[in-house]
Order: sequence, then structure tokens, then C-alpha cells
Amino acid sequence: MNLRVEVVSMGADGIEQRRQVLSLERQELAMETLGMSLVESKALLESVQDFMVAQQVAEDLERRRACSHCGRRHAMKDFGTTLVKTLFGPVNVPNPRWHRCPCQPEGPQTFRPTNTWLQGTTSAEMLYMETKWASLIPFAKVADLLKEVLPVGNSVHGETVRKHMQATAERMEQELGEERQMNQYEGSESGWEQQPLPDGPITVGIDGGYVRAAHKQGCFEVIAGKSVVAFRREDVDEAPSAKCFGFVQTYDEKPRRRLWELLKSQGMQENQQVVFMSDGGEDVRRVQQYLHPFSEHLLDWFHITMRLTVLQQQTKGLQQERPATGADVAKQLESIKHLLWHGNTPEALERLTSLSIDLSLFREHSAPAAKVANGVADFETYIRNNSEFIPNFGDRWRQGERISTAFVESTINQVVSRRFVKKQQMQWTLRGAHLLLQTRTRVLNNELEATFRQWYPRFRPKAA
Repeated sequence: MNLRVEVVSMGADGIEQRRQVLSLERQELAMETLGMSLVESKALLESVQDFMVAQQVAEDLERRRACSHCGRRHAMKDFGTTLVKTLFGPVNVPNPRWHRCPCQPEGPQTFRPTNTWLQGTTSAEMLYMETKWASLIPFAKVADLLKEVLPVGNSVHGETVRKHMQATAERMEQELGEERQMNQYEGSESGWEQQPLPDGPITVGIDGGYVRAAHKQGCFEVIAGKSVVAFRREDVDEAPSAKCFGFVQTYDEKPRRRLWELLKSQGMQENQQVVFMSDGGEDVRRVQQYLHPFSEHLLDWFHITMRLTVLQQQTKGLQQERPATGADVAKQLESIKHLLWHGNTPEALERLTSLSIDLSLFREHSAPAAKVANGVADFETYIRNNSEFIPNFGDRWRQGERISTAFVESTINQVVSRRFVKKQQMQWTLRGAHLLLQTRTRVLNNELEATFRQWYPRFRPKAA
């Protein structure tokens, strides 16, 4: 059996243009000869793409050839082509230079008519696929994947993918507004009261993770988090809206603007309850403070219990050396945990101070006691610095409200760990990590396609 595949182009004048794009021959039928092979499909796509681009550009140039003022045809200065990389192979796009019409005495002597639409040398689809997959898997793997399944050409490699992803992220960054200043809210209190009833409370959990720095310079912190809307007033049965975000604290110049735009994209109103939960770090608090007029800032229970669990583990060494003392310290830590659970921070601090004094009496003669004493002192400082952000966790839990950022831990793994591969030796610059976080969160939030649609209005039109 012999097959011949042709492409037919129908022009506005009704004239047909034909081109044979593929010839196939089959003999005996077998599983491995059923249908087209990957090589044949790639050749078909590449040939169709080349023919289609040539016809599109030729028709567009013919439409633009006549002067829009007098109708005279522009004289040709020189021919030229521009190589554009697409998902279905690199194509040479005709890119001539024409003389300016004599009826227009002002302006440049020559111009390229394709400049009205030819922006860059990579198609929007190609750029989208590179950015999307580079946000999910290593750059080299993206290049291998594209070359394996599509006729993209051999010029695609990991470094090209990385540069295209970063260029996309840079464009996103340029569109971000100026950094929001503290205590500068939109509107007034009277205007907020006139707003319609808002959706359910928004809970924002913020935490940090660490990635390896380039050039063996240790690690640096990456801030990531998740924003969850409890319910939608128009549809209470709708699944809660959740979006993630991330940035490099020491690189990002607009962290507050970034978080504010995320909340606005979830429909945040000035009269809506917003609860920020974090580990109590000063850098994180600075990002979330004074961002919303009716916001509440809480220290999450998860990090409190983590620190207390470490202290309880340290008391085991003390119990082996001094059983009675170690058991008493463990009992006091449980009591402090109970006080913090019920929001009794002043008494919890008194107990911590008293415990530190007790441990100081024999810390010089006991290494386990010194270790526990240091841990208790650090925990006391931590609680004292965050005392105003410690609520009655018991009441919140009984009312069904969030008390912990444990839900953010999965976000840290999703946003940071799975792509930055903390268990391997991947190393990152501050800029590289920050830009990747921006495209990765857009992908995880299913927003990257909408972003490209804003840049390219005809990109993947929404289904009616």
C-alpha cells in the first residue's frame, strides 16, 4: 500500500496551492507497522508547518504591499528571512524590506512589514511549552522530551530552555506593580462598609525552605506559602480556592505587592477576614504585616509543637543522667505546652523563665542539662518575640478554624523541593531560583495559559 499526503491552501481569490508533504509505503501489516511511526509523524508535522507558514506570510505580505494612503505598491528594497523556532520545526519566515511610499515624505526610507506581528524568534506555543515543562522538570529533560516527541530541531537544548523560561518570568516581573507600602490601604472605612458581603475568610500560610546556592556558597532561604478561601458565598459547595506563591526573600524587591496581587486574584475585599499564619520569623512577618485592614496575624501551632518536641527529646539525655530532674523538666514542658494551647502566654513565659533558672544551677556540671537549658532559653526568646501573635488555639480548634500551617508543608514540597531537588547537588543563583518560582507557581495555579493569552490574544482561544 502506498499513501501520499497533500496539503491544499485555498486563497482569498479561490486559487488553490498544493504541496505533497509525505509519502508512505506499507507492506505486511504488523503491530509495529500499524499507522504512522513517530519519525513519520514528525516529518508530516514539519512539512505541514513549513507550507502553512509560507502561505500565511505570503498572503499577509500581499495584503500589506499596497500603500494604505494612495494604493501604490511599495517597491522592494531587499529580500530576507528570519528563522523562527516552532513546536513543529524551525521555519524560515520571509522578512523583506520595502521602500517607503513616495506619498509619505516623512519617516524612515525603508521598513519591514513583518515588524507589525513578528516579535522574537520563538513562537508563542514553543515558548509556552518550554516554560511550562521547565517549571516542572530539569531544563535538560525538557529539551530531551521536546526533541523526542516533536520535530523541534537539534538547536533546542537545556540552556536555551532555561533562558526562555527566565525571559518569560522577567516579563511577568515587569508587569508587577510597585511595592506596596505599609498602612496604605485602598479606599476608606466608609467605602469598605458599603462593599458587598465577602466570601469566607482567607487563610494565608507562609513558611520557608532552603536550596543550595551556586558556587558552593551554602544555602539561601526561599519563602513559599498557600492562600485558601474558606468558601464562596455564591456557591458554598464549591471546593475552596487555593493558590500558592513563592519568592527569594533576599532577591525580591516586591514581596508585599506579589502577595497582595495573589489575594486580589482570589477576590479579596477590604471588608473580608484575612488570617496570616507563619513560623514567627521576622522576615515573614514583615511581608504580611499591614497588608490588609482587617487582617489577623497568628503564630502557628505546628512550629510551636515542633520546638517543644525537640526539647522533649533533649530531656531524655538528662533523664539518663539525672532521672528525677529530667522527669520534672519533661513534666514542666508539657505544662507549658498546655498553657500555650489555651493562649496563656504570660504564665507560659513565667514557667520558662523559672525552668531556665532551675537548669542554670547545675548546667556547668552536666552536658545534657546545658543542652536543655540552651534549648529552653531559645524557646523562651521565640515565644516572647511572638507573644502578641499567640491566640487561644483551643478555642480556634473547637470552632473549626485553622491553627497550623501544616497545610503549607505540602506546598513547600510542591513548590520548592520537587523542582529544586534539595536531596541532590543542584545549585541555584538567587535570580535563577526566584524566576523559576514565578513560572512554577503560575503552572501549579493553572494560570500560565491565561498569562500567555494576555500577551498573545489569539493564543489558545477559550472554548465557547
